[in-house]
Amino acid sequence: MAWFRRKKKNIQTSTEEKKDTPKGLWYKTPTGKIIDTEDLAKNYYVSPEDDFHVRIGSEEYFKMLFDDGKFKEHDAKVESRDPLNWTDTQAYEDRLKNTQKKTGLKDSIRNASGKMNGREVMISCMDFDFIGGSLGSAMGEKIVRAIDYAIKNKMPYILICKSGGARMMEAALSLMQMVKVEAKLIQLSEAKLPYLTLLTDPTFGGITASFGMMGDVTFAEPGALIGFAGPRVIKETIGKDLPEGFQTAEFLQEKGFVDVIVHRKHLKSKLSQMIDFIIEEKK
Repeated sequence: MAWFRRKKKNIQTSTEEKKDTPKGLWYKTPTGKIIDTEDLAKNYYVSPEDDFHVRIGSEEYFKMLFDDGKFKEHDAKVESRDPLNWTDTQAYEDRLKNTQKKTGLKDSIRNASGKMNGREVMISCMDFDFIGGSLGSAMGEKIVRAIDYAIKNKMPYILICKSGGARMMEAALSLMQMVKVEAKLIQLSEAKLPYLTLLTDPTFGGITASFGMMGDVTFAEPGALIGFAGPRVIKETIGKDLPEGFQTAEFLQEKGFVDVIVHRKHLKSKLSQMIDFIIEEKK
């Protein structure tokens, strides 16, 4: 039975010397095509085969929108705590610390300023990797600070939304952030400065129900899922079947909830054009 035996001289590479293929070098599109991640990045993280907009974070958006990818981050040290002081707080505190360590983020949103096509702008961008981009006290505070900076320096303000909704671990304090931000947005409007929102996949819950839909113009990425609650909850609440794709950006644009659907490769130019138009109109 010699054919069942493996002779040592036939083994060219020892098990110890073999290396696994590094993860993240390839991306599989929804249609099943394989693309090099470097090529995906060069294509604005959009699958060339099916035009699917891959979910990305604040770092990618900042480098994409700011001239030469250069920006200044603001309020980087603002992070969530346990404002309700629960007796069983360790789980939430541990989750915050673990998520910070895993993602390298302090919380679910980042603020940055810089030039976009030569014009100084302030941008806040949510990160879904940080507890689903959830709205907590830290996010509300950072948005307010970003708007204050925009008003002080007479800059347009852009908010990129990507969230599952309010952070339940902060209960009512999370919901209070909606009013807090909306009040500050009134001041931005009184200063006659543009406020643009970009709804990306996914944008749900309190974000959609408040400041995510309050922009002078509401942009959305193709195919982005946008809504308040999930389809199952809505169906059980109203007791009716729902239209197919009723929570997509395309459906919402048809119904008037979204103004412009913009491909990611045109995002920078479209935002700049709209800012120029709004500033001229508000003079």
